[in-house]
Amino acid sequence: MKIACLHSAHSNIAVFEAAARQLGLADGTLLHEVQPQWLALAEQAGGLTAAIEHEVGTALLQLAQQADAVMLTCSTLGPAVATAAQASAVPLLRVDAALAAQAVEHGGRVLALCAVETTLQPTLALFSAAASGSGVRVEVRLVPGAWALFKAGDGEGYLEAIADAASAAYAEGFSLVVLAQASMAGASERVSNGPPPLSSPLAGLARAVAELSGRR
Repeated sequence: MKIACLHSAHSNIAVFEAAARQLGLADGTLLHEVQPQWLALAEQAGGLTAAIEHEVGTALLQLAQQADAVMLTCSTLGPAVATAAQASAVPLLRVDAALAAQAVEHGGRVLALCAVETTLQPTLALFSAAASGSGVRVEVRLVPGAWALFKAGDGEGYLEAIADAASAAYAEGFSLVVLAQASMAGASERVSNGPPPLSSPLAGLARAVAELSGRR
C-alpha cells in the first residue's frame, strides 16, 4: 500500500509519519511531496483561485500515477480534489473530509478551529455539508495570531495558541473541538478540559486505509 501526501508545509511530513505509526502502517507507506507556493499564493489572493486549483489538481493526478491513493493535506487547497478526482483511477482524498465526518458522528455542538484565514471558507463549506440534516451544530473560528507564529518558526507558540483556543471553547460549552488544519495536530494533547480535539492526519489516513482495504 502506498499513499501519496501533497503538503503545503514541510513540517507536515513529520506530523503524518507520526499518524502513520499510530495506525501501525509500515515504514515507507507514505510518499510525500511539499509544494508551499500554492498556499502562499492563495493567501495573497484571499483564497483559492481557479489557476491555483488547476495546478494543484495537476499535481494530484501526477502523484496518482505513483500511489494507490493520494491525499491533499492542505485545507485551504482542499476544494481542488473534487475536480481532479473525476480524472483519477485511484482515490484522491481531502484530509479534512474524514475529520468532518468524524465530528458529525460525535454530535452536539462542534467547533472547528483554523489557523489560516483562507481556510475558514472551505472548512465551513465542508463541515456544513457533512452536518446537513444531522442536527449537529458546527461553527468555524480562526485562532488569532496563530499563523503568524507558525510562519515565524515558533512551533511551540503556535500549538500553545491553538490549545488555549480549544480549552476556551470547551469552557464556553462546545461538546467537541476539531483542529481543521493538519499542522495543528500537536495541540490536541495539550487540551485537558474536554475530549481530545480531533485532528485531520489520523482521521484522513485512517479513511484512506479503509478505502483501500475495501477495494481489495
